[in-house]
Amino acid sequence: MANRQAVVDQIQQRRAVAGCGGQVAAQDPKAAVVGSGEDCGGLDTALRNNLNFIAGQRANPDAQSEGRIANRQAVVDLIQQRRAAAGCTGDVAAPPAPPAATAPPAATQPAATQPAAEQPANGAVGQVVCAGSTVTLSGEGGAPAASSGEFPVGTTLKVTNLDNGKATTVKVTSASGSCALLNNAAFEQVREPGKFLIRRARIERVG
Repeated sequence: MANRQAVVDQIQQRRAVAGCGGQVAAQDPKAAVVGSGEDCGGLDTALRNNLNFIAGQRANPDAQSEGRIANRQAVVDLIQQRRAAAGCTGDVAAPPAPPAATAPPAATQPAATQPAAEQPANGAVGQVVCAGSTVTLSGEGGAPAASSGEFPVGTTLKVTNLDNGKATTVKVTSASGSCALLNNAAFEQVREPGKFLIRRARIERVG
């Protein structure tokens, strides 16, 4: 601090010699914080979706969970940085871990009325599903794909961003806690620059 004060004194002497009459005072640190202009509500929703996904993977891990969690944590870190830049102060935390599911005794399990491959999936082909759902990115790499908590792996979904008219058709390749989460490649096809959330989305099951 002493060194910095000496520099201040030298600058003040030079200002006096130069005839500078303007008053210069220390700036309030709080006044220096300028938001980035991003929508805190959208960032909070994107953060919550990714934290929910991570919690789900930890509660029911499989062989690929570790990689999925690492990818999603990188997205969480980026969203947190953007929230800090935007001045977002909302408390967004991971949900509590759900209790482990226990299967009923074999004798009490109802018999399936159809073979598993013929069980109907949520929504008929060509039908708009999950009306009102927002869509964000999963943070996973690879070719355009989606994860879903509503549709089984292999289902084909068409996701349209109604704010810009862009659409992408993708296969569900993994499970998540949302109707549809797009991986990085798919999200880039429909996103608006700088946004991590599609507020007005149409999700259709097409296969």
